Formats: sequence, C-alpha cells, structure tokens
Amino acid sequence: MADEIATEEATEEASTETRQTLEIQPSSTPTESLDNLVVRFAGDSGDGMQLAGNRFTDASALFGNDLATLPSFPAEIRAPAGTLPGVSSFQVQIADYDILTAGDQPDCLVAMNPAALMKNLKDLRPGGTLIVNTDTFDERNLDKAGYETNPLDDDSLDGYKVIKAPMDELTKEAVKDTGVSGRNVLRSKNFFALGLMAWLFHRPTEPTTEWVRKKFASKPEVANANIESFKAGYNFGITTEATRTTFEVKPAALPPGTYTNINGNTALAWGLIAASRKSGLPLFYGTYPITPASDILHELSRRKNFGVRTFQAEDEIAGVGSTIGAAFAGNLAVTGSSGPGIALKSEAISLAFMLELPMIVINVQRGGPSTGLPTKPEQSDLLFSLYGRHGESPLPVLSIASPSEAFMMAIEAVRIAVKYMTPVILLSDNYVANGSEPWKLPDVDEIAEIPVEFAKYPNGPDGTFLPYMRNIDTFARPWAIPGTPGLEHRIGGLEKEAISGNVSYDPANHQLMTDTRAWKVANIANDIPLLEVDGDEDADILVLGWGSTFGSIRAAARRARQSGIPVATAHLNYLNPLPKNLGEVLRSHDKVLIPELNTGQLLKVIRAEFLLDAVGLNKVSGEPFRVTEISEKISEMAQ
Repeated sequence: MADEIATEEATEEASTETRQTLEIQPSSTPTESLDNLVVRFAGDSGDGMQLAGNRFTDASALFGNDLATLPSFPAEIRAPAGTLPGVSSFQVQIADYDILTAGDQPDCLVAMNPAALMKNLKDLRPGGTLIVNTDTFDERNLDKAGYETNPLDDDSLDGYKVIKAPMDELTKEAVKDTGVSGRNVLRSKNFFALGLMAWLFHRPTEPTTEWVRKKFASKPEVANANIESFKAGYNFGITTEATRTTFEVKPAALPPGTYTNINGNTALAWGLIAASRKSGLPLFYGTYPITPASDILHELSRRKNFGVRTFQAEDEIAGVGSTIGAAFAGNLAVTGSSGPGIALKSEAISLAFMLELPMIVINVQRGGPSTGLPTKPEQSDLLFSLYGRHGESPLPVLSIASPSEAFMMAIEAVRIAVKYMTPVILLSDNYVANGSEPWKLPDVDEIAEIPVEFAKYPNGPDGTFLPYMRNIDTFARPWAIPGTPGLEHRIGGLEKEAISGNVSYDPANHQLMTDTRAWKVANIANDIPLLEVDGDEDADILVLGWGSTFGSIRAAARRARQSGIPVATAHLNYLNPLPKNLGEVLRSHDKVLIPELNTGQLLKVIRAEFLLDAVGLNKVSGEPFRVTEISEKISEMAQ
C-alpha cells in the first residue's frame, strides 16, 4: 500500500513535461567534504522558512543523505511581523551515515530578519556560518527584535563566518520580468536563500525547480518568480565568492531499497490504510481538527481510492461519537486529537471501553496544559492516557518513537484492538508528527494479515445470542454487526451481565466484569515483544525511554560509549501492558535513567510498579532533548 502511494506520487512528478535546464553559472570555489551538517532556516512566519527547509530536506533526501528534521513555528496564524514571537524555523541534519536526531547546534543559520537572528544566534555553534538578509536590518526591525545597535556593524558576530546578502533587493531584480507585482514580489525571497544554500552545500537544483513548476502549474508567473529567485541566490554565491570554501555531504550508505522522506503524521496515516487493507475493514476516521494532529486527517482525506472515509465533525465529542458508531457497524474506526481534545473525548472513550469495541484513539501530544503550546513537543499525556477515565477502565497504550516507526505502530494498534475487542490509545507527539526522515518502503506482502471474525450465528445453547460469551484465549467478546439476523443485543454504558449482556446492578457481577476487562488488557502482555536492550547489556547504567526521546537517547548513548562509558538503552513502545521482561531488564543494571519531556510520568510508573529508585531527567520547555543534555547526565551518573 505504501508502495502504491509512493509510486502514485512519483508518477505525478514524473508526468510533468520536460523542462529547460536551470541556468546557473559554474562554480570554481573549492569544496570541503563533511560527514554531517546541521542547517537552520529562520525568519518571520511569512518568510516561507518551513517551505525552504522542506525543499532543502527533499533535495538532500534525493541526493541520498540520511537526515532528520525539526520544524518549529508559532501557534498564531500570523504573529506580528518582525517580532520574536513571530519567528519560524526549520532545522535539518544531513549526514553520510545513520543519524538519529536533527542535531543539537546548527552549523549554518539563515536569518531572514533581526528577530530571527536574536532568537537563534545563541544556538549557532562557534565558528559556524551565518547568512543574513541585510535589507531587513533597518531601525524599525532592529527595535522590534530588541537590538540597541545593528549587529552587522559591531563586533558581536566576529565569532562566525558571516555572509551578507541584500535578499529583498536582489529578489526584486530577479523577478521583475516574471509578471508578479506588489507585495508578491518579495514572497520569493525564501527561494533566494534556498538557492544560496544549494550553492554553499552542493544540493541538487533540479528537485527544487521541478517541485516549483508542479506546485504552481496554475500560476506560471509565481513559478517563474520562485525559480528566478532561486537562480539569483545560487549565482550570488558564485559571483560574490561568498565564502572561500563550499561544502558537500556525501550520500549515506543506507540499506538498498526504495526510500521516501516521510513525517510521522503521514506515516501514521499510511499505516492505518495498510491496516485497513490487511484486515479487510473499511477505514473510518472521525475527528475534529487540532494542532498537531490535523495532518492525519488531511492525508487520509486524500486517499479515497483506498476506501477511506473521513468525517470532520463539529467538535471533539461528535468526532469520537461517530467513531464509536463506526466501530459498532464493523469499521476500522479511528479518532485522533491532541491533549485538550482527548480530554473532551474521555467520557466517550470510557463508553467504548464499556462496550468493548475495537477503536484506535490517536493522541499527538503537545505542550500543555489547556491550550498550552500547540506547536511544541511534550510527552505530558502518559498518565492521562493510562488513567484519565472515570471508573476502572484500563486500556492498551502504545507509543511511537520516530516518524518512520509510525507506520508499523499504527498497524500494531489495529491488530491489538480487533483481536482483543478494545479501544487502543496510540501516543505520538509534535516532534514525531512533524519531524521527517528517510523511510525504506516496506514490502506490503510481508506485512501479516490482521484476522477479523464477525459473529454470524447465535452462540447460546438455546439459539440465543450471548454478546459477552468470551474467547477462551483473548477474553474478547464477539463482534456482532447490527442487522445480522439473530444477533440482536443490547449496548450502552450501563454495566452488563456476564455472558447475557443484560443490564445488571448485581455487586458480584460488577466485580466479575471489572476484573474480566482488566485481565483482558493485562493478558496482552503475552502477545507483545519482549523489551530489547541496545548497547552494553552488562553496563551499570540503563537509559530507559519512550516516544520521541528515542533518537536523543540512542545518540547520547553512542557518545557515552565513545568516551569510554558503558551504557545500555531500552525503549518502550508498549506502555500498558508493559513488556513481561521489563522487571528483569531493570534489575540487570545498577542505575536507571529515564529522560522524558514531562516532569517524570514514566518515572512514577516504574517506581510504583518495580519499587526501583530510578533517576529522572525531565524537560518541559517545548523543545526536544539535546543529545548533550542526556550524555552529560550519563557522565554524571557514571562517576
């Protein structure tokens, strides 16, 4: 299925008419090879930094680099122009080897205005390259950014390699004959910056120009303006000899196969479609748009050719209500949201648990509480996912560690839901959802089928239907589709009598049904993989994580080993039930470190379940962990 989607998109690109070769000057600047490079584009929300970053990323992916990205943008649709709150950035690390994060510090920063420089300069590594749009460094913009003097005129940038480019002026000159006019003229200046970066780091130009022509096929004047601006930026680097050296990162030696650059939301959507095909169930996605989960809806709505039905409800409660109805009717029923929306859905999720219907609840976590930080990453919904329902209502909780992993974890969530007749919570977060990396397309024929068996005949001894007559192995109840003759049964939130499904207020029955539902979920521990340990299994220190901390933890462990510190890592995809061997793994190490983008939620679970004095490393700044933060903590614990 993923191959079908990827092939479809590749065909769309290949079908564009043959284009003229991009007219750029040959470069004679010496080239230095790097094994990795971290680049950050930063500017005002209207400067197109996300687009420029994505184009640089896609060109690098097609070139064959391994990569990881970190988009960052304001929650407001358009914060005041030129201010610090309005700064949008996009960071990407490219390498000629397998990498795990978008990098701690950029080697090159593109600052489109003073606010972007003020907000991001502190992250640029000493001696790094700084590209600035000098046309925006006027008195008004400097004042908005909080500068008392112009940093381009004093010595504050002496520790960096500064490339000054009058991007506004040169963009106007480049696009003057393309047909664009007015304020639209400067909308192409992000392509000027992109062209300059393509020259500086030897990025292929054709992927960018082909994308522009396709994207703006109905607006040829806009396409021409963007391409001319891109050419101007590329040639600016050559004609001004902007640096004495350009740089190149060779392709990575990745396993052979067909790759696509994918983010977590897209991979998750494709995984749901694959699960629909492997189970034979029509996919229904009922939701209400919310950052950062909305792109799942956008992607699924494009895939009607796979039988996908999407429903954008009037609110969160309607979205989950429609999903429960779809599950009752025999669909692969999915709803998605972020923390505030999951809170609104919680009563209905409890109803789905009581009905024992298969349903996937996707929570793309973001900074909270309440509206919080809608565009920033956080892992603060773990305890809410485990316990955030009224009554005794344990649910399976799974988590996604990286964008490429989202595909298979979506399939796994569906497998568990339909096998055990239960809602399943699938945790992602903003870093996974919007970050991207190369993903090797799987052979869909090798993905296991997901068996689904609907009840067809009455199962009672007297020809009646017993909706809570359970499977002896899974304790799942039958999935009976409405309208099936002889399978009429009662549903609702009131407690049901064991086996018969009649409403029951009997204390002993409620105890039995509560224990049965809990045991059904706990039994899933026998049907999930054992926890695997990476690195030095006999190390004193184990770093345990879940979700999007995966890359930072693994990279920090690599760094620790290189400095002579033995360390092991393990990462949890299954948070309820926990893997059966987790206790054994924890007891095999003297010290356990748990980094989390919260105030210590998994830490509380581990301490409570295993009476283990684990150490937490916690961060709630709306930013992912830097590798150095975790590696420094490992070094501290090793002393």
